[in-house]
Amino acid sequence: MTTWAELLAGATAQLTAAGVDSPAADARWLAEAAAGKRPDPRTTPPPAQRELFTRYLARRAAREPLQHITGRMYFRYLELVSTPDALIVRPETEIVAERAIAAARACVAAHTRGNGTARGNDGAAAARNGAAGQQAGPLVVDLGTGSGAIALSIATEVPAVRVIGVDTDPRALHLATTNNARYGSPVTFLHHDVTEPLPELDHAVDVVVANPPYIPPDTPVSAEVRADPARALWGGGADGLDLPRLFVARAAQLLRGGGILVLEHAETQSAPLREYARTQGFTRVATGRDLAGRERFLEAEYGHL
Repeated sequence: MTTWAELLAGATAQLTAAGVDSPAADARWLAEAAAGKRPDPRTTPPPAQRELFTRYLARRAAREPLQHITGRMYFRYLELVSTPDALIVRPETEIVAERAIAAARACVAAHTRGNGTARGNDGAAAARNGAAGQQAGPLVVDLGTGSGAIALSIATEVPAVRVIGVDTDPRALHLATTNNARYGSPVTFLHHDVTEPLPELDHAVDVVVANPPYIPPDTPVSAEVRADPARALWGGGADGLDLPRLFVARAAQLLRGGGILVLEHAETQSAPLREYARTQGFTRVATGRDLAGRERFLEAEYGHL
């Protein structure tokens, strides 16, 4: 009888031949999905598990994303539902979320200090007002929220902030709502086209974070990336910067003075996005790097010198 160890060895070879980047790890994840838990490699799988594993393996060898096969993806501390309706989360976006989380925590600290000063200076009435302000908390907006991964990371790691996720696609928002419910629904989602203003939030937001469509045209991408929604990939224009620039301009309308924008982009887009951000009223404009040292996100303060 064939053991899981033997099945995994054969699966790894098959996925290697198919050009999968992490064949051994993917084989293990597929085995866990088929078995419902991490299988003991010394054991022989029941026929139903072996058949399911074989089907999963064939799909992965055809370069269907692992996350779509298992229905799961992981982002920072979250386990999320994954479907073809939104981008699969990737490691470089975790750094973007980390910078937005740091900005949100700084806002919470400043908000708390401000409330403490108000209570000391203005007595009981200020204490009541301060408590109300503290309850409201700083506001974070995730533009183009997709699966809700960034918004949920901020809401769960910095619970003192309010988080709004905005997306134009009802299918993506359905997925985001599903993921939100898994963690107690701390995020408010808006069905709204980011190309249109949000006047009710003008200059009321403390942090804007975004992973917009930004891939330049004719850029070769893997089969797994091609499985993501096209609307979430291609940035528009000759350099892929049409939508990233639009997101920067929208952030300038949303942020209060001193508010922070964190926006993911392609490594070739850092200089033009820094320049464009300055034309929109941003200062302290900088480029952040991912774990591989590539220039992958814009971080800028709105309106303060």
